Amino acid sequence: MAELRDRLLRALSGTTGPSSDYDFQRDPPADVDLLPAGVLAAFDGRSGRLVLTKRASSLRHHPGQIALPGGKVDPGDADEIAAALREAHEEVGLNPAQVQVLGTMPAHRTVTGFAMTPVLALIHGEFTPVPEAGEVEEVFTVPFEHIADPANYRIEGRLWRGARRDYYIAPYGPYYIWGATARVLHSLALRLAA
Repeated sequence: MAELRDRLLRALSGTTGPSSDYDFQRDPPADVDLLPAGVLAAFDGRSGRLVLTKRASSLRHHPGQIALPGGKVDPGDADEIAAALREAHEEVGLNPAQVQVLGTMPAHRTVTGFAMTPVLALIHGEFTPVPEAGEVEEVFTVPFEHIADPANYRIEGRLWRGARRDYYIAPYGPYYIWGATARVLHSLALRLAA
């Protein structure tokens, strides 16, 4: 666990610059007021595996997508870290007492109007995920080696709202990790490789 922690701490001290869902677009929209959000990139301290969710297909926003546990900062949250910990507890049953927060990466601007702050953390002890009914269809893990290797990421694109939108993907088995989640993890991979 010490080696994993040290690698993640070194990654946090590196720089990759800000990221955005608009990274590949020539004319991103003008600056708007973004809502603060926090997502938890929590790695199992023993296995190094990253916890991800598959969102329920019935959700209004991002149905069926692969995501890091997290969400918008609510009025009762002190900051993005508190929001990420609260949401991870709600979405996957992760007890905040088991989480060692290591730090945050720069916020990622999403097309849905959020400034999404990735919170890097380690999970200590046994953790059996409990998906939140109606919001999380599945909880699964991905090996650290997959997340940490920049060669596992590539750029794809599709038409979205009448224009081509390019984005990172990092498929793993049956899971299509893409968009904001893949972009944040790609930034982490670059920091880990530096």
